[in-house]
Amino acid sequence: MAGEISFFELGVADYEQARTFYGGMFGWTFEPGATEGGGFLIRTPNVPGGVHGGDSGASPYVFFKVDDMKLALERVRELGGTVDDFDAGDDEESIARFGRFKLCHDDQGSPFGLHQPPGA
Repeated sequence: MAGEISFFELGVADYEQARTFYGGMFGWTFEPGATEGGGFLIRTPNVPGGVHGGDSGASPYVFFKVDDMKLALERVRELGGTVDDFDAGDDEESIARFGRFKLCHDDQGSPFGLHQPPGA
């Protein structure tokens, strides 16, 4: 369903340390190599996530599911929001495995992400 939370991303200083902390805290499991610079894909009971390093003090990124990224980005702009230039994992292998991601801001400047899952 479009609009549901489909993915989250944690930006931390050290992704190995985050694996120890969040694995111990919530029992999450981690798969290596989720991002080009390292990190992990996080398996939770409900919503999948990721963790990447080199982003100390970052707020969690929440991604909402969309069926068509291009149309969703157009709608963000129509409603007065903005779309960041940041592109993560735009190579075909990453898109096939994880889908498409885009960081945005609403019309008040609050950050959020859009996620078009693989095959959508």
